[in-house]
Amino acid sequence: MSKTVDQFVDAIIDSGTYQPLDRIYVTNRVLGLVGDDPAVDAKSDDLLDIVDALLETAVKNGKIEDGQSDRDILEAELTDLLTPTPAKVNQKFWNEYEKSPEDATNFFYDLSRKNDYIKTRSIAKNIVFNAPTQYGNLEITINLSKPEKDPKAIAAARNQKSNTYPLSQLAIENEGYRGRLGYPARTNHRVIRLDLGGEPWGFQYSPYAYFSEHAIFLLQEHRPMLINQHTFSNLLEIVRLFPHYFVGSNADLPIVGGSMLAQDHYQGGRHDFPMMKSPVDRKIKLAGFDDVDAGIVKWPMSTIRLSGDTPEPLINAATAIANSWKHYDDESVDVRSYTDGERHHTVTPIAYRRGSKFVLDVVLRDNQTSEKYPDGIFHPHQDVQHIKKENIGLIEVMGRAILPARLKTEMQEVKKYVLGQPNEMKDYHKTWADQLKADNQFTDDNANDIIDQSIGQVFARVLQDAGVFKWDDQGQAAFDKFIAQIG
Repeated sequence: MSKTVDQFVDAIIDSGTYQPLDRIYVTNRVLGLVGDDPAVDAKSDDLLDIVDALLETAVKNGKIEDGQSDRDILEAELTDLLTPTPAKVNQKFWNEYEKSPEDATNFFYDLSRKNDYIKTRSIAKNIVFNAPTQYGNLEITINLSKPEKDPKAIAAARNQKSNTYPLSQLAIENEGYRGRLGYPARTNHRVIRLDLGGEPWGFQYSPYAYFSEHAIFLLQEHRPMLINQHTFSNLLEIVRLFPHYFVGSNADLPIVGGSMLAQDHYQGGRHDFPMMKSPVDRKIKLAGFDDVDAGIVKWPMSTIRLSGDTPEPLINAATAIANSWKHYDDESVDVRSYTDGERHHTVTPIAYRRGSKFVLDVVLRDNQTSEKYPDGIFHPHQDVQHIKKENIGLIEVMGRAILPARLKTEMQEVKKYVLGQPNEMKDYHKTWADQLKADNQFTDDNANDIIDQSIGQVFARVLQDAGVFKWDDQGQAAFDKFIAQIG
């Protein structure tokens, strides 16, 4: 038997999913996937290099087409052999939970990395840096991890019958799904089951994580996102179960919401975001909620921070804030809850722990558009859309920019431009780049850093645009006026 197959079978047996007595059976399972002819040698003993060699073997043996879609499907089928069944994963998770919540998530996170469900090699391609601003260090990422569309898959999809199963990539039915052209392979995917508010939910990790231990909590029932008292209760229950994680929900309206509004879900993980580090600018009193510590956070987006020893008072206070905001109007600062019967107001809530205290940050959102701002009054305005045009969702609300992959090459052209070199800079960067040239003396040594830090300042402006009550006298007076009528 070839060395590569032997190495992979060794890894499967070592993982504990099969026993030594199963070796012949497992070997034949692998050969059935990659072919019987001798396997390509792996370039190292690293497990993922071994898997890569098996994929090349399958192509050589005619088991799969040499395209990204076929490779992804086979890779998930191979690494599924390293992965215990859903029932065993859940049993192990909750057994570890009896030791500590961290032991449980450590087990599940390590498994999801080792079996390549979390795409560690792709995630490592992302560009990440911090940028100091008046709101603290913002986190800038240029997202290079998600694979580009496979041209062969695009061509083949024209002849493929429409398929509505699984209903979406956030459906719990993705667990173990083989994948197809244009839809990701999930054979090696596992979901932890838990109960929230008397309903069945799932907990999984994101395959293309935007931050450490990027987790997703998804409702088993297929139901659109909705922010209400039940949401606040669920979020605080999650941080009670997993006190080392934060968890938050995207808003439930277009423009200010996430990209998947059709499936109720939350995002969480082990990361301390810039917003969570930001101080309270001033304490506030919420009428009828004397047992809640409340304040306005020094943050570009309009954020009320609630904290207390137990979840229930925070749930009630957040519900009062959300209900008041839902119908609140202040024409002096362009705040309108409804136009032509369309609702515009909702919130983005984020829950986490500070020692024994529960914390709930409630960010006010407004998705109005206007003739001047057709993409959104409280959305990145046109002059910053050369850097960020997409929705400002949960992760960015908290101060971590998810910027498009195009910026990697575009910023190199900007660098050439500010250095006076021949370039192919996009026209939409010119106003910004000209201002950079006017404000700085560029050299080969400092150009990248100046451009990076300027991107950070642009992202701060993006968040200011998305903030409902601006950080000026008029905006903060309007914020105080809103606070005074809650309850």
